[in-house]
Amino acid sequence: MNQPSQDAEADRSEADKSEAPERPTHPRFAKPQRVAFVQSAWHRDVVAECRAAFIAEAEARHIPRTAIDVFEVPGSFEIPLHVQILAKTRRYTAIVAAGLVVDGGVTHEHIADTVIRALMDVQLRTEVPVFSAILTSQESEATQARIDFFKTHFAAKGVEVAEACANTLLSLERLRGQVAAGIVASG
Repeated sequence: MNQPSQDAEADRSEADKSEAPERPTHPRFAKPQRVAFVQSAWHRDVVAECRAAFIAEAEARHIPRTAIDVFEVPGSFEIPLHVQILAKTRRYTAIVAAGLVVDGGVTHEHIADTVIRALMDVQLRTEVPVFSAILTSQESEATQARIDFFKTHFAAKGVEVAEACANTLLSLERLRGQVAAGIVASG
């Protein structure tokens, strides 16, 4: 019989391993994390891409799906108030806001800037990190090509915001540990 040798099998296994991309390993948190994801109902199908990508990447970074609470508000303009109330509960170690502001005029830029400024204010007042996936479009025409573009863009943004969220939470965990240990003065 003509059977492959064990060495050939081992070589083939090594080759299979080298072809498969390595999954990055991410550091684990010292304490459990809980994240609120606040999303706009406007353009729900587009914003859902961000949420799905965020959840998948957050899970890869050791924030389980069961530790992510999703809230939906009517539009992006309503996000900051909900984020502020959630931050004040002290239940969440981070909050993510996602929405798409489409107007076609100058108003959409003003709304997006106002929302992002308000999110920054909440973060600084409460010391709960707030992450923005609030995007704007100058084109109000909803062609299928534009919708597909935004879905792809929001999926990428979901991964990016999960990475920023996890890295910030890890950094704050270390910093707060250093403050507690007296290594860094608290003020």
